[in-house]
Amino acid sequence: MKACIALMALALTTGSALAKLPPLSDEAKAKAAEAAAKTAWSDKVAGYQLCQSQDRVAATYLAQARAAAKTVQPVTTPSCTDPGPFSYTPPEPKPIEASGAHSPPATAATPPSSGQPTAAPTGTKP
Repeated sequence: MKACIALMALALTTGSALAKLPPLSDEAKAKAAEAAAKTAWSDKVAGYQLCQSQDRVAATYLAQARAAAKTVQPVTTPSCTDPGPFSYTPPEPKPIEASGAHSPPATAATPPSSGQPTAAPTGTKP
């Protein structure tokens, strides 16, 4: 009985889950692009902080190994690069005419309609 109720509930909610959402507005797209840029920047900051902590751990290990009279060869690694403060400059919006929305793809060589008939007259009537 519970399985039947669960299947009916699933069948009733499937239609709403498959409904098409309206397209995003330009403001929502800009906000999503800024959020993506901020996420990428925070990933770079997290990588920088991880690199610094790994350097500190390696320095502590080398100091302890040298104090214990062990011979350890330190491995050279690239230095940590600071991503700097977050800055986002939104892309310049293209004007409507520059996007090609209102212009035909090519310049027309002839008018769309002409006064000439497509079939030649024969001169005889049936």
